[in-house]
Amino acid sequence: MRRAFLATLLALSLPFGALAQTVDVGGAKIDTATELAGQKLVLNGSGVRYRAVFKVYAIGLYLKAKADTPDAVIKMDGAKRVTLKLLRDVDGKDLGKAFTDGMQKNMLPEERAKAINGIFKFGKVFQDIKRAPNGSTIGVDWVPGTGAQITMDGKAIGEVIAEPEFYSALLRIWLGEDPADEKLKGLLLGKSGR
Repeated sequence: MRRAFLATLLALSLPFGALAQTVDVGGAKIDTATELAGQKLVLNGSGVRYRAVFKVYAIGLYLKAKADTPDAVIKMDGAKRVTLKLLRDVDGKDLGKAFTDGMQKNMLPEERAKAINGIFKFGKVFQDIKRAPNGSTIGVDWVPGTGAQITMDGKAIGEVIAEPEFYSALLRIWLGEDPADEKLKGLLLGKSGR
C-alpha cells in the first residue's frame, strides 16, 4: 500500500509527458501519445507492414481523437501524424515507389490533379534518402495551415507539402479501398486482431 502511494506521489510530481507510455509493435516501441503543433494526439492504432513474410516497418497513426473509419480519419480536422519505425534496411527509392504506388491506387479522381505535385515532392524525398537503415524513424506530420512535413529520425527533410489532398492520399495507402494490407488497415483504425 505504501509503495503504491509513493509511486502515485512520484508520478504526480513529474511533468506531463515524463511518463510517456509505449506499446511494442513488432519489436519497435511506439508512443501511445504525442504532441504536434501544440495539440495532444493519441495513438489511434498501430501495426506491422509485412512484405511476404518479412517485417518492413511498424506504423502508428496519431489523431486528436479516436476514429474507427477511414472517412472519419481523413476528414478529421487538426494535426495528424504517421510514424514508421523501420524493422529492416530499406532502399529509399523502393520505399518511395511503394508509397507513391499506394497513393495512386487509392486516390480519388477529384484529388489527383491537386495531389500530384505533393506526390512528386514526396517521391523525390525518398529518392534522395538512398538507404533507410533498420531502426530509422520516418514521420509524416500534417499541420493545418502549414502542410505535411516529412522527418527522418526527428529531422525535417524535403519541402513542406501544402496540399491537404496529398495527406489524404497518403493516409489512403493504409486506409483506402485497396490498402497496403487489409489487416493493418483494421489495426490502424483501432480494431483488435494482433
